[in-house]
Amino acid sequence: MTLILSRKDVISVLEMKDCMSVVENAFAELANGTAVLPLRNNIKPPGGLALYMPAYLEKMGALACKVVTVYKNNPSKYNLPTTIGKVLLQDPDTGDVICIMDGGYLTAVRTGAASGVATKYLAREEENLTCAIYGAGVQAKMQLWAVAEARKIAKAYVYDLSTESAQAFADEMNEKFDFDVVVGTPEELVQCDIICTATSAPNPIFDGNDVKEGAHINGIGSHTPNARELDTTIVKRSKFVGDSKEACFKEAGDIMIPLADGEITEDAFYAELGEIITAKKKGRLNNAEITLFKSNGLAIQDVATAKLVYDKAVAAGIGIEVEI
Repeated sequence: MTLILSRKDVISVLEMKDCMSVVENAFAELANGTAVLPLRNNIKPPGGLALYMPAYLEKMGALACKVVTVYKNNPSKYNLPTTIGKVLLQDPDTGDVICIMDGGYLTAVRTGAASGVATKYLAREEENLTCAIYGAGVQAKMQLWAVAEARKIAKAYVYDLSTESAQAFADEMNEKFDFDVVVGTPEELVQCDIICTATSAPNPIFDGNDVKEGAHINGIGSHTPNARELDTTIVKRSKFVGDSKEACFKEAGDIMIPLADGEITEDAFYAELGEIITAKKKGRLNNAEITLFKSNGLAIQDVATAKLVYDKAVAAGIGIEVEI
């Protein structure tokens, strides 16, 4: 039998704290060599793009593949979202597909979880820190949720090109958290202790010279070779940690652009997050150091989160079982 889990089912069982725990373990498996992470495969049918993201985590006993499609005409022609994602979870002992679940909310939470784990290992270990959120979309919400799990936040600032979106974000987040969330100015955000960038900006969104010593940055958006949220200055000033070195040098304009310009060498990349988690490399050395985590998104995050969702759904008796 195969368990079918809707978006509503996934939302009902998936919490950020739990997701951060399994995502942390997934990064550790990647660093320790017990994860299998093939390159993402893509197919371009007429009018769209299909992405296939498989992975296997030996210690976790998790085998799955996320299928994501991007069809720009979906909303106008078929009343469907532009981006659709599903995850197929398999039994690693038999190979049978044991669950098919919605991948939209799962992807959003696992992306936030990676930043939460990075914040746990790289941000200053202090209380009453300030947090900046650039962007006011779904991922911006996940970033704040994850950072709040990793550190005690005193106040958060949000900035978006749409003031209305930023205010709506602040209003919603004030209902969720016990600290103040306000619409801030760019000058306020760049001086925060923890900075999260969750935008689709093609060009840097702040001046790296303005970031204060001791800050930690989570760079989440603009993950194509020709786009970047972070300028060359902040890359040079920071201890640069990525989810995957290979992905950063193939997909992340934040490091690829200054490398192509001859402003940095590949030595600017300090470590993969899993290397910090497993203590193969040291994280933050002092309270003056600026740390930077670049997230591209890896299938191991999806697979770990899908296994978590499946286990919790089975325990809670939710979903629909079908015979295929």
